[in-house]
Amino acid sequence: MNVKLIDRYILKHFIINFLFGILCFIIIFILVDLFENLDKFIDNNIPLESVLYYYYLFLPEIIKLITPLSILLASLFTISRFINFSEYTAMKSAGISIYRYLLPILIFGIILTGFFIYFNGWIVPKSNSKKFEFERVYLKRNIVSNQVMNLHFQDKNRIISIGHYDKFTESCYNITIAVFNPDTLTQLDYRIDAKQMLWDKTRKDWQLISLFQRQFFKTGQEKIQFYSTKYISEIEYLKKINLTPDLIFKRQLKPEELNLQEFKAFIDNLKESGLDTTKSEVDYYSQISFPFSILVTIIFGVSVSSNRRRGGAALQFGISIIVCFIYLGFVKISQSFGYNGDISPILTAWLANITFSAISIVNFYRLHRY
Repeated sequence: MNVKLIDRYILKHFIINFLFGILCFIIIFILVDLFENLDKFIDNNIPLESVLYYYYLFLPEIIKLITPLSILLASLFTISRFINFSEYTAMKSAGISIYRYLLPILIFGIILTGFFIYFNGWIVPKSNSKKFEFERVYLKRNIVSNQVMNLHFQDKNRIISIGHYDKFTESCYNITIAVFNPDTLTQLDYRIDAKQMLWDKTRKDWQLISLFQRQFFKTGQEKIQFYSTKYISEIEYLKKINLTPDLIFKRQLKPEELNLQEFKAFIDNLKESGLDTTKSEVDYYSQISFPFSILVTIIFGVSVSSNRRRGGAALQFGISIIVCFIYLGFVKISQSFGYNGDISPILTAWLANITFSAISIVNFYRLHRY
Protein backbone atom coordinates (compact mmCIF):
# COMPACT_ATOMS: atom_id res chain seq x y z
CA MET A 1 0.00 0.00 0.00
CA ASN A 2 1.37 3.43 -1.01
CA VAL A 3 1.57 5.32 2.30
CA LYS A 4 2.36 8.67 0.66
CA LEU A 5 -0.73 8.34 -1.53
CA ILE A 6 -2.83 7.66 1.57
CA ASP A 7 -1.29 10.71 3.30
CA ARG A 8 -2.30 12.90 0.37
CA TYR A 9 -5.75 11.33 0.36
CA ILE A 10 -6.26 11.98 4.07
CA LEU A 11 -4.89 15.52 3.86
CA LYS A 12 -7.02 16.34 0.81
CA HIS A 13 -10.25 15.41 2.59
CA PHE A 14 -9.14 17.18 5.77
CA ILE A 15 -8.35 20.46 3.96
CA ILE A 16 -11.63 20.34 2.00
CA ASN A 17 -13.57 19.83 5.24
CA PHE A 18 -11.56 22.59 6.92
CA LEU A 19 -12.28 25.11 4.15
CA PHE A 20 -15.93 24.05 4.15
CA GLY A 21 -16.07 24.71 7.89
CA ILE A 22 -14.36 28.10 7.53
CA LEU A 23 -16.85 29.16 4.84
CA CYS A 24 -19.92 27.97 6.78
CA PHE A 25 -18.89 29.57 10.05
CA ILE A 26 -17.94 32.87 8.37
CA ILE A 27 -21.43 33.07 6.82
CA ILE A 28 -23.11 32.16 10.13
CA PHE A 29 -20.95 34.60 12.13
CA ILE A 30 -21.57 37.51 9.76
CA LEU A 31 -25.32 36.85 9.56
CA VAL A 32 -25.66 36.70 13.34
CA ASP A 33 -23.60 39.87 13.80
CA LEU A 34 -25.49 41.62 10.98
CA PHE A 35 -28.88 40.90 12.54
CA GLU A 36 -27.53 42.14 15.89
CA ASN A 37 -26.19 45.42 14.45
CA LEU A 38 -28.67 46.02 11.62
CA ASP A 39 -30.69 48.56 13.61
CA LYS A 40 -27.49 50.46 14.47
CA PHE A 41 -26.45 50.57 10.81
CA ILE A 42 -29.90 51.87 9.84
CA ASP A 43 -30.14 54.40 12.71
CA ASN A 44 -26.74 55.87 11.78
CA ASN A 45 -27.58 55.92 8.03
CA ILE A 46 -24.52 53.87 7.15
CA PRO A 47 -24.43 53.08 3.40
CA LEU A 48 -24.20 49.51 2.14
CA GLU A 49 -20.61 49.89 0.89
CA SER A 50 -19.52 51.04 4.36
CA VAL A 51 -21.24 48.04 5.95
CA LEU A 52 -19.44 45.74 3.50
CA TYR A 53 -16.14 47.48 4.32
CA TYR A 54 -16.86 46.98 8.04
CA TYR A 55 -17.25 43.21 7.59
CA TYR A 56 -14.18 43.16 5.37
CA LEU A 57 -12.24 44.60 8.33
CA PHE A 58 -14.00 42.19 10.70
CA LEU A 59 -13.09 39.16 8.56
CA PRO A 60 -9.58 38.50 10.01
CA GLU A 61 -10.96 38.51 13.57
CA ILE A 62 -13.75 36.13 12.51
CA ILE A 63 -11.23 33.77 10.87
CA LYS A 64 -9.11 33.88 14.01
CA LEU A 65 -12.07 32.90 16.21
CA ILE A 66 -13.56 30.18 14.00
CA THR A 67 -10.35 28.45 12.87
CA PRO A 68 -10.13 26.08 15.90
CA LEU A 69 -13.82 25.28 15.44
CA SER A 70 -13.31 24.57 11.73
CA ILE A 71 -10.26 22.42 12.49
CA LEU A 72 -12.24 20.38 15.00
CA LEU A 73 -15.08 19.99 12.51
CA ALA A 74 -12.63 18.85 9.81
CA SER A 75 -11.07 16.31 12.20
CA LEU A 76 -14.45 14.86 13.09
CA PHE A 77 -15.79 14.89 9.52
CA THR A 78 -12.68 13.34 7.97
CA ILE A 79 -12.25 10.33 10.23
CA SER A 80 -16.02 9.77 10.51
CA ARG A 81 -16.22 9.57 6.74
CA PHE A 82 -13.42 7.00 6.68
CA ILE A 83 -15.19 4.99 9.38
CA ASN A 84 -18.59 5.14 7.67
CA PHE A 85 -17.13 3.97 4.33
CA SER A 86 -14.94 1.33 6.05
CA GLU A 87 -11.81 3.06 4.75
CA TYR A 88 -10.46 3.41 8.26
CA THR A 89 -10.87 -0.34 8.79
CA ALA A 90 -8.96 -1.03 5.56
CA MET A 91 -6.13 1.27 6.71
CA LYS A 92 -5.93 -0.52 10.05
CA SER A 93 -5.85 -3.88 8.27
CA ALA A 94 -2.92 -2.58 6.21
CA GLY A 95 -1.03 -1.80 9.41
CA ILE A 96 -1.67 1.96 9.47
CA SER A 97 -2.26 2.95 13.09
CA ILE A 98 -4.28 5.92 14.28
CA TYR A 99 -1.00 7.71 15.06
CA ARG A 100 0.23 7.26 11.47
CA TYR A 101 -3.16 8.43 10.22
CA LEU A 102 -2.80 11.54 12.40
CA LEU A 103 0.69 12.42 11.08
CA PRO A 104 -0.18 14.32 7.81
CA ILE A 105 -2.97 16.23 9.56
CA LEU A 106 -0.65 17.10 12.44
CA ILE A 107 2.05 18.38 10.06
CA PHE A 108 -0.58 20.53 8.34
CA GLY A 109 -1.67 21.74 11.79
CA ILE A 110 1.90 22.71 12.74
CA ILE A 111 2.29 24.74 9.53
CA LEU A 112 -1.12 26.36 10.10
CA THR A 113 -0.22 27.16 13.72
CA GLY A 114 2.99 28.90 12.63
CA PHE A 115 1.05 30.97 10.10
CA PHE A 116 -1.65 31.89 12.63
CA ILE A 117 0.90 33.07 15.19
CA TYR A 118 1.81 35.76 12.65
CA PHE A 119 -1.79 36.19 11.42
CA ASN A 120 -3.25 36.62 14.93
CA GLY A 121 -0.30 38.61 16.21
CA TRP A 122 0.04 41.19 13.44
CA ILE A 123 -2.61 41.02 10.70
CA VAL A 124 -5.65 40.73 13.00
CA PRO A 125 -4.64 43.67 15.29
CA LYS A 126 -4.10 45.87 12.23
CA SER A 127 -7.58 45.11 10.86
CA ASN A 128 -9.09 45.37 14.36
CA SER A 129 -7.62 48.84 14.75
CA LYS A 130 -9.38 49.96 11.56
CA LYS A 131 -12.59 48.17 12.59
CA PHE A 132 -12.65 49.88 16.01
CA GLU A 133 -11.95 53.21 14.31
CA PHE A 134 -14.98 52.55 12.09
CA GLU A 135 -17.09 51.80 15.18
CA ARG A 136 -15.86 54.96 16.91
CA VAL A 137 -16.78 57.12 13.94
CA TYR A 138 -20.04 55.53 12.76
CA LEU A 139 -21.41 53.49 15.69
CA LYS A 140 -20.03 55.61 18.58
CA ARG A 141 -18.57 52.53 20.28
CA ASN A 142 -15.17 51.94 21.90
CA ILE A 143 -14.56 55.68 21.99
CA VAL A 144 -10.98 56.74 22.66
CA SER A 145 -11.02 60.13 24.32
CA ASN A 146 -8.63 62.79 23.12
CA GLN A 147 -8.90 64.46 26.51
CA VAL A 148 -7.94 62.27 29.49
CA MET A 149 -8.41 63.36 33.08
CA ASN A 150 -6.73 62.38 36.36
CA LEU A 151 -3.87 60.10 35.34
CA HIS A 152 -1.50 58.56 37.86
CA PHE A 153 1.77 56.72 37.14
CA GLN A 154 4.47 55.27 39.33
CA ASP A 155 8.01 55.22 37.94
CA LYS A 156 10.40 53.53 40.38
CA ASN A 157 10.59 55.97 43.35
CA ARG A 158 8.53 58.65 41.58
CA ILE A 159 4.78 59.18 41.47
CA ILE A 160 3.45 61.29 38.59
CA SER A 161 -0.02 62.82 38.73
CA ILE A 162 -1.55 64.52 35.69
CA GLY A 163 -4.73 66.54 35.94
CA HIS A 164 -5.49 66.65 32.22
CA TYR A 165 -3.88 65.26 29.04
CA ASP A 166 -4.58 66.56 25.54
CA LYS A 167 -3.81 64.07 22.76
CA PHE A 168 -3.85 66.65 19.93
CA THR A 169 -1.16 68.88 21.45
CA GLU A 170 0.55 66.02 23.36
CA SER A 171 0.58 68.16 26.47
CA CYS A 172 -0.29 67.63 30.11
CA TYR A 173 -1.72 70.15 32.58
CA ASN A 174 -1.53 70.45 36.38
CA ILE A 175 1.34 68.04 36.90
CA THR A 176 2.75 66.87 40.19
CA ILE A 177 5.88 64.71 40.45
CA ALA A 178 6.73 63.35 43.89
CA VAL A 179 10.22 61.89 44.29
CA PHE A 180 10.81 59.63 47.29
CA ASN A 181 14.08 58.55 48.84
CA PRO A 182 15.19 55.43 46.89
CA ASP A 183 16.40 53.75 50.10
CA THR A 184 13.29 54.14 52.23
CA LEU A 185 10.58 54.89 49.60
CA THR A 186 8.68 56.66 52.39
CA GLN A 187 10.59 59.90 52.79
CA LEU A 188 9.68 62.61 50.29
CA ASP A 189 12.84 64.24 48.90
CA TYR A 190 11.49 66.40 46.07
CA ARG A 191 8.21 67.60 44.71
CA ILE A 192 7.60 69.36 41.39
CA ASP A 193 4.40 71.21 40.60
CA ALA A 194 4.10 72.36 36.98
CA LYS A 195 1.37 74.18 35.13
CA GLN A 196 2.05 72.40 31.85
CA MET A 197 4.22 69.63 30.39
CA LEU A 198 4.81 69.49 26.62
CA TRP A 199 6.22 66.56 24.63
CA ASP A 200 9.22 67.52 22.51
CA LYS A 201 9.27 65.11 19.56
CA THR A 202 12.78 66.12 18.52
CA ARG A 203 14.38 65.58 21.93
CA LYS A 204 11.88 62.86 22.92
CA ASP A 205 11.63 64.55 26.28
CA TRP A 206 9.02 66.38 28.36
CA GLN A 207 9.35 70.13 28.76
CA LEU A 208 7.98 71.45 32.05
CA ILE A 209 6.52 74.95 32.04
CA SER A 210 6.00 77.24 35.07
CA LEU A 211 7.25 74.78 37.64
CA PHE A 212 7.95 75.02 41.33
CA GLN A 213 10.59 72.67 42.70
CA ARG A 214 10.52 71.90 46.41
CA GLN A 215 13.35 70.06 48.13
CA PHE A 216 12.74 68.56 51.58
CA PHE A 217 15.54 68.08 54.11
CA LYS A 218 15.68 65.71 57.08
CA THR A 219 15.84 68.72 59.38
CA GLY A 220 12.31 69.65 58.38
CA GLN A 221 13.37 72.58 56.24
CA GLU A 222 12.56 72.94 52.57
CA LYS A 223 13.92 74.83 49.60
CA ILE A 224 11.65 76.25 46.89
CA GLN A 225 12.80 77.21 43.39
CA PHE A 226 10.83 78.50 40.41
CA TYR A 227 11.67 77.85 36.74
CA SER A 228 9.82 79.25 33.76
CA THR A 229 10.78 76.17 31.69
CA LYS A 230 12.93 73.09 32.18
CA TYR A 231 13.31 69.72 30.48
CA ILE A 232 12.96 66.52 32.50
CA SER A 233 16.43 65.40 31.38
CA GLU A 234 17.91 68.60 32.87
CA ILE A 235 16.68 67.75 36.35
CA GLU A 236 19.39 65.70 38.04
CA TYR A 237 17.15 63.48 40.18
CA LEU A 238 14.74 62.78 37.32
CA LYS A 239 16.82 62.55 34.12
CA LYS A 240 14.09 60.47 32.46
CA ILE A 241 10.60 59.22 33.24
CA ASN A 242 9.05 56.18 31.58
CA LEU A 243 6.04 58.07 30.30
CA THR A 244 5.31 58.96 26.68
CA PRO A 245 2.23 60.20 24.78
CA ASP A 246 2.13 56.81 23.07
CA LEU A 247 1.84 55.02 26.43
CA ILE A 248 -0.93 57.37 27.60
CA PHE A 249 -2.85 56.79 24.36
CA LYS A 250 -2.40 52.99 24.29
CA ARG A 251 -3.77 52.67 27.80
CA GLN A 252 -7.16 53.47 26.25
CA LEU A 253 -6.91 50.97 23.40
CA LYS A 254 -8.22 47.43 23.47
CA PRO A 255 -5.63 44.59 23.57
CA GLU A 256 -7.04 43.37 20.23
CA GLU A 257 -5.67 46.52 18.55
CA LEU A 258 -2.03 45.95 19.53
CA ASN A 259 0.24 43.57 17.65
CA LEU A 260 2.47 41.29 19.69
CA GLN A 261 5.49 43.59 19.46
CA GLU A 262 3.50 46.67 20.49
CA PHE A 263 1.75 44.71 23.24
CA LYS A 264 5.06 43.53 24.73
CA ALA A 265 6.50 47.07 24.63
CA PHE A 266 3.29 48.38 26.24
CA ILE A 267 3.57 45.85 29.09
CA ASP A 268 7.25 46.70 29.62
CA ASN A 269 6.38 50.40 29.83
CA LEU A 270 3.64 49.67 32.36
CA LYS A 271 6.08 47.65 34.46
CA GLU A 272 8.66 50.45 34.35
CA SER A 273 5.91 52.84 35.42
CA GLY A 274 5.12 50.64 38.40
CA LEU A 275 1.60 49.78 37.24
CA ASP A 276 -0.12 46.43 37.57
CA THR A 277 0.33 44.41 34.36
CA THR A 278 -1.44 41.17 35.35
CA LYS A 279 -4.47 41.60 33.07
CA SER A 280 -2.33 42.81 30.15
CA GLU A 281 0.06 39.87 30.54
CA VAL A 282 -2.84 37.39 30.53
CA ASP A 283 -4.15 38.93 27.30
CA TYR A 284 -0.66 38.98 25.77
CA TYR A 285 0.13 35.34 26.50
CA SER A 286 -3.38 34.36 25.41
CA GLN A 287 -2.67 35.87 21.99
CA ILE A 288 0.38 33.60 21.73
CA SER A 289 -1.30 30.45 23.05
CA PHE A 290 -4.52 30.72 21.02
CA PRO A 291 -3.00 29.60 17.66
CA PHE A 292 -1.82 26.39 19.37
CA SER A 293 -5.47 25.50 19.93
CA ILE A 294 -5.32 24.38 16.28
CA LEU A 295 -3.04 21.48 17.26
CA VAL A 296 -5.10 20.78 20.38
CA THR A 297 -8.36 20.56 18.43
CA ILE A 298 -6.78 18.30 15.80
CA ILE A 299 -5.60 15.83 18.43
CA PHE A 300 -8.83 16.15 20.39
CA GLY A 301 -11.04 15.70 17.32
CA VAL A 302 -9.20 12.62 16.07
CA SER A 303 -9.15 11.06 19.53
CA VAL A 304 -12.91 11.62 19.99
CA SER A 305 -13.98 10.37 16.55
CA SER A 306 -11.61 7.39 16.32
CA ASN A 307 -14.09 4.98 17.83
CA ARG A 308 -16.47 2.78 15.90
CA ARG A 309 -19.57 4.85 16.51
CA ARG A 310 -21.21 6.00 13.35
CA GLY A 311 -22.72 9.42 13.08
CA GLY A 312 -23.94 11.83 10.45
CA ALA A 313 -22.79 15.34 9.63
CA ALA A 314 -25.33 16.89 12.01
CA LEU A 315 -23.92 14.90 14.94
CA GLN A 316 -20.33 15.88 14.10
CA PHE A 317 -21.38 19.51 13.69
CA GLY A 318 -23.12 19.42 17.07
CA ILE A 319 -20.10 17.86 18.78
CA SER A 320 -17.87 20.59 17.30
CA ILE A 321 -20.09 23.38 18.59
CA ILE A 322 -20.41 21.87 22.08
CA VAL A 323 -16.68 21.16 22.46
CA CYS A 324 -15.71 24.66 21.29
CA PHE A 325 -18.20 26.26 23.68
CA ILE A 326 -16.70 24.21 26.51
CA TYR A 327 -13.18 25.19 25.42
CA LEU A 328 -14.00 28.92 25.17
CA GLY A 329 -15.88 28.77 28.47
CA PHE A 330 -12.86 27.14 30.08
CA VAL A 331 -10.66 29.92 28.65
CA LYS A 332 -12.92 32.65 30.05
CA ILE A 333 -13.10 31.05 33.50
CA SER A 334 -9.32 30.61 33.70
CA GLN A 335 -8.84 34.22 32.54
CA SER A 336 -11.01 35.42 35.42
CA PHE A 337 -8.66 33.69 37.88
CA GLY A 338 -5.67 35.06 35.98
CA TYR A 339 -6.97 38.64 36.04
CA ASN A 340 -7.39 38.37 39.82
CA GLY A 341 -3.80 37.14 40.18
CA ASP A 342 -4.82 33.70 41.49
CA ILE A 343 -3.00 31.98 38.59
CA SER A 344 0.16 33.15 36.84
CA PRO A 345 -0.50 34.86 33.46
CA ILE A 346 1.44 32.24 31.46
CA LEU A 347 -0.38 29.30 33.09
CA THR A 348 -3.71 31.07 32.63
CA ALA A 349 -3.09 31.47 28.90
CA TRP A 350 -2.05 27.84 28.40
CA LEU A 351 -4.39 26.12 30.88
CA ALA A 352 -7.16 25.32 28.37
CA ASN A 353 -4.66 23.92 25.84
CA ILE A 354 -2.95 21.82 28.52
CA THR A 355 -6.26 20.47 29.86
CA PHE A 356 -7.71 19.50 26.47
CA SER A 357 -4.38 18.02 25.37
CA ALA A 358 -4.35 15.86 28.50
CA ILE A 359 -7.92 14.68 27.79
CA SER A 360 -6.88 13.80 24.21
CA ILE A 361 -3.83 11.83 25.39
CA VAL A 362 -5.96 9.87 27.87
CA ASN A 363 -8.50 9.21 25.12
CA PHE A 364 -5.76 7.97 22.77
CA TYR A 365 -4.42 5.72 25.54
CA ARG A 366 -7.85 4.19 26.15
CA LEU A 367 -8.34 3.74 22.40
CA HIS A 368 -4.95 2.03 22.08
CA ARG A 369 -5.77 -0.33 24.95
CA TYR A 370 -9.11 -1.14 23.36
